[in-house]
Amino acid sequence: MGSLRVIGLISGTSVDAIDVAVADLRLSGETVELAPVAHTEAPYPDELREAFLKALPPNDCTAETLCRLDTGIGQAFAEAAAQAGPADLVASLGQTIYHWVDGGRCLGTLQLGQPAWIAERTGLPVLSDLRSRDVAAGGHGAPLAGLFDQLWLTDDIALNIGGIANVSVVTERIAYDTGPGNALIDLAAEMVTGDPMDRDGELALAGSVRHDLLTILRADPYYGLRPPKSTGKEHFHAAYLRDALAQVPEVDGKDLLATLVELTATTIADACNSHRAARVVASGGGIRNPALRKALDRQLTAELTTSDELGIPGDAKEAYLTALLGFLTWHGIPANPPTGAAGPRLLGSITPGREPLRLPVPATTNVTRLQVVTTLGGARARA
Repeated sequence: MGSLRVIGLISGTSVDAIDVAVADLRLSGETVELAPVAHTEAPYPDELREAFLKALPPNDCTAETLCRLDTGIGQAFAEAAAQAGPADLVASLGQTIYHWVDGGRCLGTLQLGQPAWIAERTGLPVLSDLRSRDVAAGGHGAPLAGLFDQLWLTDDIALNIGGIANVSVVTERIAYDTGPGNALIDLAAEMVTGDPMDRDGELALAGSVRHDLLTILRADPYYGLRPPKSTGKEHFHAAYLRDALAQVPEVDGKDLLATLVELTATTIADACNSHRAARVVASGGGIRNPALRKALDRQLTAELTTSDELGIPGDAKEAYLTALLGFLTWHGIPANPPTGAAGPRLLGSITPGREPLRLPVPATTNVTRLQVVTTLGGARARA
C-alpha cells in the first residue's frame, strides 16, 4: 500500500497553541510505519484564546458564542495546516470545549474547529470528530493515545501530561485520565502572578506542600473510580480550586503551586505504580516542568523516560497520534482507543477537499504494530 503524507492538528486542554505534525505513513502487512517529517506550534490569536477560555464550564456559553468559536478555531486550524506544507490528508482533533461525563460514563464530547475551513484553505480532505464514535460505542473517547501506545510500545506505560494527565497501560490494553496535569497548576500560576504558567516550575520549587490542602484535593471521588474513566476542565476548573482553598487557612502562592504539583505527581504515580510497569514513557508539556519532573522521579517506582528518546517528540506526540488516526481511518482500519467501547470502530467524519473524494481500497489486514522510522523503507526502530 502506498505512502500517505498526513498533517495532524490538535489543541489540548491547556489551550496554549495548535500542535501541528507532518508525518509520512505507510502500511506494510500488519505494521504501520511512521516517519516524522516536521512539527511546530501555531499560537492562537489572543482574542480567540481569551474568548474560548471564557466559554469553558462553569461559565455560560450561548449558541452565538459557540458558532463564533467553531468558526474562529476552524480558521486558525486551517491556517496552521496551510503553513505545514504539501500533504495528502489533514486529520484534526480540534479543540475540546465540553466532555460530558456522568456517573462514570462518557455521554458525549464536543470539539470545535469547523473542518470545512481547513478543507477550503488547503484543498485537502479532512478527517475530524475523531472521538464521538468511540463514545457512541460505549467508550470515553479519551485519551485517544491508547491505540498509538498499544501499537508502538511493548510492556510500558505511556504517560501524557497536558491540561489533564492520562496513561496508556499497554499490557492491560487500557487507557484513562488520571486527573489534572497542568490544569490546576496553570490556574494557580495565573491567580498568583498573572502569568498563565509557572515558568520552569520556579514558584513550586520555592514553595512547600500544604498537606491540609492536599488532603482535601486528594479526597476527590474521581481518583477512586475504576478505569476506564475520563475527565476534563469541566471538573478541574477555577471554581473547584477556589472551593478547596476556602476550606483551609490562607495559602501562600508558592506553597499553592508546590501543593498542586504534588497533587498531579501523586495521582499520576498512584496510577502508574498500581500497574507495575518497568518503564513510564512520558510526553506533553508537563514533563518539561522541573518541579513536576522532580516529584515524579521521587514517586514513581518505574524508570521514567520520554517519548523523545524513542523517536517521537514529546511536544508533538498527540499531533502525530492525530495523523496516525487519520491514516488508519482513511484506509478503513478501526482506530478507537481501549477506553471501554463495545468493540473496534472506524473513527471520524470526512470533509472532502477540492477534488472529488476517492478513498483507497480498505485494508484487509489487522494492524498490530507501529514502527517509528527515519524514512519510509529506511532504518527502523521499535521501542
